[in-house]
Amino acid sequence: MKPKKMKLILLITSSIGLSILLYPVISQYWNSKVQSQVITDYDEMLKKKDTIDYDKLFQDGEIYNQKLSKLEFPLVQYKKISDYKDLLNVNNDGMMGYISIDKIKVQLPIYHGTSTGVLNTAVGHLEGTSLPIGGIGNHSVLSAHRGLPSAKLFTNLNKLEIGDIFVINILDRKLTYQVDKITIIEPNDIKELAINHQEDLVTLITCTPYGLNTHRLLVRGIRIENIIEKKLIVTSEAYQIDKILVALIISIPILLVLILYVMFKPVKKGL
Repeated sequence: MKPKKMKLILLITSSIGLSILLYPVISQYWNSKVQSQVITDYDEMLKKKDTIDYDKLFQDGEIYNQKLSKLEFPLVQYKKISDYKDLLNVNNDGMMGYISIDKIKVQLPIYHGTSTGVLNTAVGHLEGTSLPIGGIGNHSVLSAHRGLPSAKLFTNLNKLEIGDIFVINILDRKLTYQVDKITIIEPNDIKELAINHQEDLVTLITCTPYGLNTHRLLVRGIRIENIIEKKLIVTSEAYQIDKILVALIISIPILLVLILYVMFKPVKKGL
């Protein structure tokens, strides 16, 4: 094979390898930016829409939850109740709110349902469980992937411990939950997702063990009073990823220059 052709093949191979190596970091950065923008747009939209009747929206959600709780098997029979996708859907884009988990530095939009499209980029509300609007007798289940190369999502959910806090923002309401139970179950085991008529609960669910996904990790929270935020202490995920991006911007040109130098440096002729 001619030296020039060999160098070209090596250059292409190196470029492909570099792209594969950098894809997860760049993709996660991009998705975190998109998620942050979606949440910002959601908050701005709520501020601008003076005509939103929050009381009516929550009342409709409570009626849905009451109907759901009266079903014998809500997780199976939920289709008997109509208009699910219209509830809490102020902007007609399927987003009902967002969740913030400071312990693992994530803030993610929450959408109706758990379709592939939703779970690849955000948190999905498991249909057949209570809408996440708070209230005794409600048990909402929120699901997200972990280990995706393109998005962080619930990758670090296993780092939560009993006593940790997560917050759900729905319309103009802020709901704070404290982790009180962590369970690992079989995929078809739904006992832990049942409605508890005496408590206000939210369960976060994802696959486990990491990479194998044979079981489900459940992190359950019980409603507590809202906590005053310490704004100067929490470091956002976007800020942390920005530093990684800066390192990439600096390192990529250097790597490319080194590759080009190795590929095309003149060959010294023998004396």
